[in-house]
Amino acid sequence: MKFIDEATITVEAGKGGNGCVSFRREKYIPKGGPDGGDGGDGGSIFLVADNDLNTLADFRFKRSYKAENGQGGMGKNCTGKGGDDLYIKVPIGTLVHDTETKELIGDINEVGKVLKVAQGGFHGLGNTRFKSSVNQAPRQNSPGTPGERRVLALELQVLADVGLLGMPNAGKSTFIRSVSAAKPKVADYPFTTLYPNLGVVRLGENNSFVIADIPGLIEGAAEGAGLGIQFLKHLSRTGLLLHVVDIAPLDPSIDAAEEIKKIANELSKFSKKLATQPRWLVLNKTDLLTDEDEKRIVDEITSTLSWQEPVFAISAISGKNTDKLCQAIMRYLNESRETDDEKPDTPYNPAE
Repeated sequence: MKFIDEATITVEAGKGGNGCVSFRREKYIPKGGPDGGDGGDGGSIFLVADNDLNTLADFRFKRSYKAENGQGGMGKNCTGKGGDDLYIKVPIGTLVHDTETKELIGDINEVGKVLKVAQGGFHGLGNTRFKSSVNQAPRQNSPGTPGERRVLALELQVLADVGLLGMPNAGKSTFIRSVSAAKPKVADYPFTTLYPNLGVVRLGENNSFVIADIPGLIEGAAEGAGLGIQFLKHLSRTGLLLHVVDIAPLDPSIDAAEEIKKIANELSKFSKKLATQPRWLVLNKTDLLTDEDEKRIVDEITSTLSWQEPVFAISAISGKNTDKLCQAIMRYLNESRETDDEKPDTPYNPAE
């Protein structure tokens, strides 16, 4: 199924049922009092997180959703049936905005989380409700109120612990294939990755993390060049970024340190928050170098950049040092989770 991470839908809750004007009519009771019942409430609309979904593709075909109206009231003080609520399944990690007010309605970031997006209309009152000592035969009722109608912008941001970024053909997809069960397309030409891929890295019982691979970035991505920039938002929830770099490019004129600076610059243009996230260097394709050349190139890159974060020299295709990298990631994430547990909860702000 095609990966879709944005969709616009219209939701309309059900209208409340009208109240009934009715009088009791029975043999030997010629002047029965009012007995009109209330209407039923209109159905509301909810979005619910579904762990089996990973795209908003379903909303390409159906974009309007309407909940059931409430039934009108009836005689003999019978209340109308309330409209059934409507539950719409969305992937975990979906942000919901009101397109008119630009308000963030909610962040559906947990399995089974339910978010009300449209309130059903309130029921109308039957004439029984208007009976009083001075108006014993009221002929008035009230109509049900209309249900809430909204146009919603849905935006999917995948939930992952670790995000991969780098230039096209740096070996990101090969890396995620080597450390997880994910099978993204791998080929010897740029932009083989066209949409985010998720993989689960398992390092024993109760030790695992989710890694996300997005299309490669190129210079000018923040202005719309290439594919990766439209998927950078999927890295905003990650706790750690792995900057994958090809240190044995076919073109010897390519400077790895300059390529790293270009990606860092694109990150800063896209989001200051994303640019300040922890980012480790993963220098890939060491299988194409001798040990002496590998050490020399790694030293040159770290010296040129004055790099302070961890650096790992790996070969994704042969598996060299990939286990060492994954173990380091697991330790880092566990330490980060322990630290986060001690902090007070703060709401997620996608605008940052």
